[in-house]
Amino acid sequence: MGRDRGAALVLEQAMLPSTATDRTRTAAFARYHLAQDAGHAIGSGAAALPVLLRALGCDEVAALQLSIVVASVLLGSSAVVYAGLSRAIEAAPGGTGRALSPAGRRVVTRLSALFLLDAVGGGFLTTSWLSAFFIERFEVSVGSIAALFAGARLLNAGSHLGAAWLAARIGLVRTMVFAHIPSSILLLTVAIAPTFPIAAVLFLLREGLVEMDVPTRHSYLMAVVAEPDRTRASGITSLVRIGGWTLGQAAAGVAGQVALGLSLTIGAGLKLTYDLALFAAFRAHKLPEET
Repeated sequence: MGRDRGAALVLEQAMLPSTATDRTRTAAFARYHLAQDAGHAIGSGAAALPVLLRALGCDEVAALQLSIVVASVLLGSSAVVYAGLSRAIEAAPGGTGRALSPAGRRVVTRLSALFLLDAVGGGFLTTSWLSAFFIERFEVSVGSIAALFAGARLLNAGSHLGAAWLAARIGLVRTMVFAHIPSSILLLTVAIAPTFPIAAVLFLLREGLVEMDVPTRHSYLMAVVAEPDRTRASGITSLVRIGGWTLGQAAAGVAGQVALGLSLTIGAGLKLTYDLALFAAFRAHKLPEET
């Protein structure tokens, strides 16, 4: 959905496997994304802060400005947490400056092509675009949208733990694909839902599944490349996803001018294509913890 971007995530993704074994790696990523989406849930609820401030007497512009200041302070405070990390998580000297190994290059190239397709689909489905869809289609308030997305983020957070549990039983690739396909189908039904309550229920059901591929995807990438390749592999795939997400966002604006729900339909279709291609390409690749 476009949230998985930035240098910090690249480094965190490369660090995390060193804190776990092969069998606990996916659970570690699940806890990491659980914390991340719990924060997103709180932030989504806080999107109603301008409404509260206006009720307390602030004018509209001042309420928005103060909300942005609060968000900026919270983002900046993460530097304190980073400063407290142990140096034991650092890569071996010279380990991150080398080029990808031939084996790493092959697998990263294949995964990057698939991740590009997924990210383009995600660009059609950003929070801002989905919010605009609900507001324009159903004429609901900003407060209702804030509550909806807070609930969605809570479901996202809980789904990460479910993803780790399921991956331990059926494998990472199957978990990514078998959770993602129904989430895309649910999104297609959101686009044609007749009322906001029905659309909201379908959307929340979708949100309970859609993020299950996030910890599993990151765990899979870190498992299929050698440790010295992890930071570079994380950086390459992250850059590819940012580019795809940006292209998708640009195209979503054009699609939205044609029909309000077209962006949702295209995004869901691209993600379904990604799921099928991923399963075809990697279903036979067994990881150490899956043998």
